[in-house]
Amino acid sequence: MREGRVHVGRHFQVDDGGRLAAGYKGKAGDCVVRAIAIATEKPYQQIYDLVNSAAAYERTGKRKRGKSDARTGVYKTSIKRVMKSLGWVWTPTMQIGSGCTVHLRADELPTGRLVVSVSKHLTAVIDGVIHDTHDCSRRGTRCVYGYWQPPDVRRVRSLAPKGPPSRNGSGDPHRPKSFLEWLFG
Repeated sequence: MREGRVHVGRHFQVDDGGRLAAGYKGKAGDCVVRAIAIATEKPYQQIYDLVNSAAAYERTGKRKRGKSDARTGVYKTSIKRVMKSLGWVWTPTMQIGSGCTVHLRADELPTGRLVVSVSKHLTAVIDGVIHDTHDCSRRGTRCVYGYWQPPDVRRVRSLAPKGPPSRNGSGDPHRPKSFLEWLFG
């Protein structure tokens, strides 16, 4: 068990992802690094460096306030780059206009190791238990945008209809990809 872990309840376990053991102190907006380190069981520092190296490829623009940083926040493009480099697979649980269909609760998520995307936050969920520095579930009402799974795990939940693959990745050859499908692909 890593330093910094304390069992609090069934649905939540305090876990800093190895941040304290890596020599970091104080608070930071490092949820991306923490969640990936916990879910992949890789050292915090290794993921920290991986995220910062992925951020080097980002472009800046009018809406972006600089590039991603492992300590202060990471844009979705860098999260996608890091997770794909680790071989993890994205499963969207929400589409534009669909409303919330999956919440941050054990009975609505598949078992196994997940990196779950919720509004302005990433958290690790292992067999239905949230591993983070705080309980971000909002008592089971927080909406899940999607989650990353390891490559060896069969994709359990997907919004894409069953059937033969098409040119746009969804089951319907006439339907364009949703924004989340395009972004996380």
